[in-house]
Amino acid sequence: MNGAQSLLRTLVDAGVEVCFSNPGTSEMHFVAALDSVPEMRGVLALFEGAVTGAADGYARIAGKPAATLLHLGPGLANGMANLHNARRAHTPVVNVVGDHATYHKQYDAPLESDIEGLARTLNGWYRESAKTAEVGADAADAVAASQDAPGRIATLVLPADVSWGEGGVAAAPVAPRAPKTVAASTIDAIAEVVRSGEPVAFLIGGKGCHEAGLLAVSRISAATGAKAFIETFPARLERGAGLPSIDRLGYLAEQAMYQLDGIKHLVLAGAKPPVSFFAYPGKPSELTPADAKVHVLAAIDEDIPAALEALASAVAADTEPVLQQANRPALPSGPLTPQNWVEVIGALLPEHAIIADESNTSGLLLPAATAGAPRHDHLTLTGGAIGYGIPVATGAAVAAPGRPVISLQADGSALYTISALWTQARENLDVTTVILNNRAYAILKMELQRVGAEGAGPRALELLDLSRPDLDFVKIAEGMGVPATRATTAEELAEQFERALREPGPHLIDAWVPPLF
Repeated sequence: MNGAQSLLRTLVDAGVEVCFSNPGTSEMHFVAALDSVPEMRGVLALFEGAVTGAADGYARIAGKPAATLLHLGPGLANGMANLHNARRAHTPVVNVVGDHATYHKQYDAPLESDIEGLARTLNGWYRESAKTAEVGADAADAVAASQDAPGRIATLVLPADVSWGEGGVAAAPVAPRAPKTVAASTIDAIAEVVRSGEPVAFLIGGKGCHEAGLLAVSRISAATGAKAFIETFPARLERGAGLPSIDRLGYLAEQAMYQLDGIKHLVLAGAKPPVSFFAYPGKPSELTPADAKVHVLAAIDEDIPAALEALASAVAADTEPVLQQANRPALPSGPLTPQNWVEVIGALLPEHAIIADESNTSGLLLPAATAGAPRHDHLTLTGGAIGYGIPVATGAAVAAPGRPVISLQADGSALYTISALWTQARENLDVTTVILNNRAYAILKMELQRVGAEGAGPRALELLDLSRPDLDFVKIAEGMGVPATRATTAEELAEQFERALREPGPHLIDAWVPPLF
């Protein structure tokens, strides 16, 4: 058994069954080993940003890591934006990064780079395998490290000669660190806060956004009058009819400040104190009211649902959660707008759907339109690095082949990783992509005004415009093997969306909407 074979065998035995890949020469022994370890599914993507985004989407839904296979430092660098999103989502990912043979590194070949320096920016786990006999143990440690609560990026560097060398040994799985238990004294202290009679708000993140946490915080809110909010960009929010409907904290600083206005206590469960996404002249960065106290019920590496349930038992023992009733918007008619396209999705969203949401400015009204739709998972842009949506939808579909995946995608962001459509076609994944095509970086038009930049005229606006020429997403998708249509009215979007959901495999709808800003 060579090093690559021991690595693959160890990954599979530890429950890592999918490897999203864009390999090069230094990874060829790993590629060859796929035939000797057939339990590992290799999924090819055409760009490393699609590889890492797919691994993020897979783990968010599967609840366990996928592996990536990346080509030296430049391959890792190409995947960094979506690894940043995965880091902010606390997603478990195992990167396998090929490197030059140990004896070849001294020659400073063209692809030689500081892999460790790149990987360290992810604030995760890092190791380079030094000996073939140690590769299996290194891989087992990497899988465990990626799953240490709350989840993180683990990067294992595999030099080519260590990979091809004989003497590899598969290693047994290593248990990851479980979430910490919140102390009873903390529960008691927060119970006193919510009983104080002063205005309280909860900000929920991490696994508090799953069913158990939502039910608990709804009970607390119903019993005490405390407000409850979900963090602005949750990694995975379970929502829809039969679950509590809890608003997310607004993206715009003004929205969040309005939502939190008047509170005297902010209780955090798996979230950080809210801050403005960017700095703005003359506006605060911290969004918690200045006279409010911040209390931590559960940190992100603690058992957030259990802490919320314990607090609910203390302050809301006889209170039932408030559940969202089934309620769908009526199908709209007429030309598509930022206001009515979301009503089409809300009216037709299927049972157990997974929404990968990178609709950006076009999707501001989406949460309200889908609140009463059948239960679904909502995946959001946790780290703000655009180009996440299509790859994350791809990985989610690999993780849950029996569930419909809906990719709601802004046009500008789509272009960063549009090649992930090819992987959807190659793997015949049930992903319906709706491109919100407003032919502009609309969010930047909004930000141009909000930051107070003066003197912006035609030359400035040219840098925010995606027309001249208009992008033809139908042709782009068809060129990658994905059937595609164009919708300019609500009726067309509804008909095409329903048809795409009925037919197996991927589909794309190029939905033309005017910009909101």
